[in-house]
Amino acid sequence: MQRQRTLKKEISCAGVGLHSGKEVRLTLKPADVDSGIIFLRTDLPARPIIHATAANVTATLRATTLAENGAKVFTIEHLMSALNACNVDNCAIELDAEEPPVLNGNSIDFFKMIQQAGVVEQDKAREIIRVEKIYRVDGEEGKRFIMALPYDGFRVSFVSVNPHPLIGIQYADFEITEEIYAKEIAPARTIAYEKEIDALRSMGLGLGGTLENVIVYNDAGWLNKLNYPDELVRHKILDVIGDLRLAGILRCHIVAAASGHALNTQLAKKIYLGTRSEELGTNP
Repeated sequence: MQRQRTLKKEISCAGVGLHSGKEVRLTLKPADVDSGIIFLRTDLPARPIIHATAANVTATLRATTLAENGAKVFTIEHLMSALNACNVDNCAIELDAEEPPVLNGNSIDFFKMIQQAGVVEQDKAREIIRVEKIYRVDGEEGKRFIMALPYDGFRVSFVSVNPHPLIGIQYADFEITEEIYAKEIAPARTIAYEKEIDALRSMGLGLGGTLENVIVYNDAGWLNKLNYPDELVRHKILDVIGDLRLAGILRCHIVAAASGHALNTQLAKKIYLGTRSEELGTNP
């Protein structure tokens, strides 16, 4: 029997949000059994709680947004990815703004925070969602898709398709363990095309992005040094791991082609509803 896990102690960091550009302080705290992953907005009078579940996804433009109890948090996927990779079931995340800090634009700092705080087992069995049939979500007439297949473990295979000749088609396939995640996935940063930056900022997006936390390319090449030759597809896998955590602790093989937050979170909802309906003997 696997037991639920939470942090041994609380740990904090501070920075600016990737899209909002706002200063924010974030604290990860231990949480009771069956709490799940919860966000607490300490900057709001009622300190509303937002549960990190697929049902609370409200937007997916360039990031995953959750909303509940009249409050929201967005760009939660990097932190959720690290929590998933570290097998944390229960955690209270306090933040004094609506977006976690971008830090290095990946999840390695969040991963190191969790490792530094330590993880402890709790006195209750963890709920593992074992995918027993195929779940699939398609977008753009089948040009994009993401699917979950039965598998004894957690594995992600991803094909990234980018028309820019500098990037093109990238493919990566990883069995997700803490060790592999730390070495091969967590350091992969988010990406931007230089010509799109002004348009994004006019929409109020990417206001906290810099060459320190975003890999940027233009028609001539990369503006900063890459952590991996295929950093784009590795970051896509990082996002999938974070978005799919909204369905719970999964045991399955995720196969995706050109998927983004919208399809990722749709699949999370489909798995969440489908597996629970199977337990109850009803149709999703």
